[in-house]
Amino acid sequence: MDAIRIDRQDYRTRGTYVATMPGVHGIARLNYKRERDDLLIAEHTETSESLQDKGVGVALIQRMVEDARAEGFKIYALCSYVEDERRVHPEWADVFRLPTT
Repeated sequence: MDAIRIDRQDYRTRGTYVATMPGVHGIARLNYKRERDDLLIAEHTETSESLQDKGVGVALIQRMVEDARAEGFKIYALCSYVEDERRVHPEWADVFRLPTT
């Protein structure tokens, strides 16, 4: 399988992780909002049909997790897809902020 390429477009208060695959038309995105310097809110993911079932969505979250560890921020999963993946990846627990009840 071709490698997934992920680029991060980071702006002052918002950003997007964008995934592409060589030879495959389409993109996948994970949009986020910077709540504070130490907290990103994963708002929404979307994936072109041509990239579905290729591991691209999880790769986007994995990149966000890697960035959180390297840069020292936490992730709050507002997006249901990110939240679902967080629940099946306990190894990511160190960077996720859980909802308060």
